Amino acid sequence: MEIKVLAFAGSPRRGGNSETLLDWVLGAMDLEGSVAIEKVALADADVNPCRGCNACEKLNRCVQRDGMDVLHDKIIDADCLVLAAPIFCMGICAQAKALIDRFQVFRSRKYVLKLPVVPLERKGKRIGVFLSTAGQNWDHVFDGAVPTVKCFFQVVDIPNRDIRYLMVNGVDEKGAILSHPTARRSSERLGREVIAELAKRLEE
Repeated sequence: MEIKVLAFAGSPRRGGNSETLLDWVLGAMDLEGSVAIEKVALADADVNPCRGCNACEKLNRCVQRDGMDVLHDKIIDADCLVLAAPIFCMGICAQAKALIDRFQVFRSRKYVLKLPVVPLERKGKRIGVFLSTAGQNWDHVFDGAVPTVKCFFQVVDIPNRDIRYLMVNGVDEKGAILSHPTARRSSERLGREVIAELAKRLEE
C-alpha cells in the first residue's frame, strides 16, 4: 500500500534551515519503499489569510478561491502531514500561520457542523510531523509555536499522540543547519520511523 506524504515548506526563505530539515526527512522517507511525497512551498502556494467571516460554519467550505482549492483534498487524503517552519519573533512564521488559519474550514466542519473530516476508518492511522528551526538558543523559543501546531493537526484528526517533533535552535544564518552536530541524523531517523509506523498502521 502506498503511503501518501504531504509536506509544507513554510519559510519565505527557500532552501533555508527549516526546509533543509524537511528535505532530510523526506529524503529518508523516500528510501523506505512505496511512499508518494508531495512538497509544497507555501511562499508559492497562493494561500491567503483567513478572513474570519465564519461562512464555512454554514457552507462547509471556504468562500475564498485560491491555492487552498488545490490543497484541501490533498490534506484530507494524506497519511502523513509534515509542516516545516522557522520561528519568527517567538512564533511560527506568517506563511505557515496563514495555512494554519485556513484550517478553520476543517474546524467548522468538525466542531460546528458535526461532520467527519476524515473517514472513520482512517482515524488513528495518520501522523503529523512538525519541523522547526530558530536562531535563538533559548530553550523556550519554540513554546509559542507548539500549541498552534497542535491545533493545526487536531482539527484534521491527528491528535497529540500522533504528532512528532524535531525542533533545532541556535541556527540563524542560512545554511547553519548544515554544521549542526545532530540535525541531519535526527531528521533521517525521524523520517524512517514515521514511515515504519505508518506502514504498520495501514496494514491493520
